[in-house]
Amino acid sequence: MLRRSRTTKKLAKRIDLQYFTRPHVFRRWRFWLSVAVPVIALGWFVTQRAQGGQKVYSSGPLAASHAVFTQQCSLCHVARAGNFATQVSDEACLTCHDAPVHHANQSFKPACSSCHVEHKGSRLLSATSDSSCSQCHADLQTRDGQPHYVASIKKFAGDHPEFSPLRTGRRDPGKIKFNHYIHLQHQLMGPNNTRVGMSCDDCHRISKGNEEWPYAASLDVSREGKSVPQGLKPAALSNSGGTAEAVPFPSGSPLPVMDTREEGQSRPQWRYIEPPTFGQNCAACHTLQFDKRFGNDQVPHEKPEVIHAFLLKRFAEYIATHPEAVHEVSPPDRQIPEKSRLPRVARNASEWIQFRAEDAEWLLWTKTCKQCHTLNSTEGQLPIVASSNLTTRWLQHAQFDHQAHGMMTCTSCHTNTEKSRETSDVLLPGVQTCQQCHRDDKPRESAEARCFECHQYHDWTKTKRTREKFTIPQLRGVARLETR
Repeated sequence: MLRRSRTTKKLAKRIDLQYFTRPHVFRRWRFWLSVAVPVIALGWFVTQRAQGGQKVYSSGPLAASHAVFTQQCSLCHVARAGNFATQVSDEACLTCHDAPVHHANQSFKPACSSCHVEHKGSRLLSATSDSSCSQCHADLQTRDGQPHYVASIKKFAGDHPEFSPLRTGRRDPGKIKFNHYIHLQHQLMGPNNTRVGMSCDDCHRISKGNEEWPYAASLDVSREGKSVPQGLKPAALSNSGGTAEAVPFPSGSPLPVMDTREEGQSRPQWRYIEPPTFGQNCAACHTLQFDKRFGNDQVPHEKPEVIHAFLLKRFAEYIATHPEAVHEVSPPDRQIPEKSRLPRVARNASEWIQFRAEDAEWLLWTKTCKQCHTLNSTEGQLPIVASSNLTTRWLQHAQFDHQAHGMMTCTSCHTNTEKSRETSDVLLPGVQTCQQCHRDDKPRESAEARCFECHQYHDWTKTKRTREKFTIPQLRGVARLETR
């Protein structure tokens, strides 16, 4: 192999180390451009500011709810001494928004912009970071020094406490006697002596839609030839006692949904499942027959006073067309597992109506109605039906959307439902059930786990009506441009 004739040192001597001291056309243009570009940019900035323009600011995209006034910086950033304030004041937000505080005894009120961060793209302003909440709730302090809630919560996936109804050992206050275990058995006796297997959505649904309820009151033709719900009078629950009052109902119409709200309760949002009702979920199986003379006719699912008037009317109509029945003696019904009631012989039609109504009411109060309702009876008076007191929303300080969880089976979260035999059982899922999906260790592979997903800061029950402030041209900046 031949040896190299030129060494590295000899090769290095060929490089001109003073090349930058000699003039060159490209180096001259680079110098003038480096001077001209900043001068032009500064001149444009001064010109725009002198004309009151907003193009000099690089705002970044606004959230979707504020995108309409992207060119109107002054709506949020108040101009002082010719310059826009960097920090948006709460007064600017309250110009359009009525945002009640969290709690009256909170010791610290954060600024609006500290939680709702703008100029971060088309995002939800309600999607706040956990730090916005933990700045108070990591070590909760109140003005009276006595927090009514857990004093240390930093994030849901970590130290979030058990949900309040489960943590405090609360029992279901409902007064309707219901056994989930029995109703979820296979081959259960259903309508018209058929065997059925019930599922959760037979009684609990997110939205009613057009799908029929399988165990609702069916339509039948009455003896007058009109189409009415079989054995049921339409009703809307009153605010007293959870029972019902009669309301007008056009013949041939579908059975309306009975309102089971208690006094003072607001109608739940669509995401919450409303409690079941008798006419919609129970009437096909739990029939209300009152006397064999009338076949499958049933009393209305109403207050005892309404039922009493109904029975008197029906028996009066019957004896008017069957006067010979006054002296008939009916044998006791041995199929009733209660104490047999001896038949009484009436002396006239009025007494027959009274006896038959009392017999029918005895059957209803001691057997039929008693299966589901708690009756407070007084000798010689009609019973008082205890309020149903069904709970629509268990988590009063959190939001839950059943629609978003519609792909899951009910019992995957409500795990104790199939074993529940008592009304007092609280079947709410525990926090650990939710934490299986709502985690923050792998955000891209888990459901949202930040505080805002379930909680809101503002107490919207104290909201007030906001008043109009701007026109469309003012929001879009059109009025300002047209005046130039």
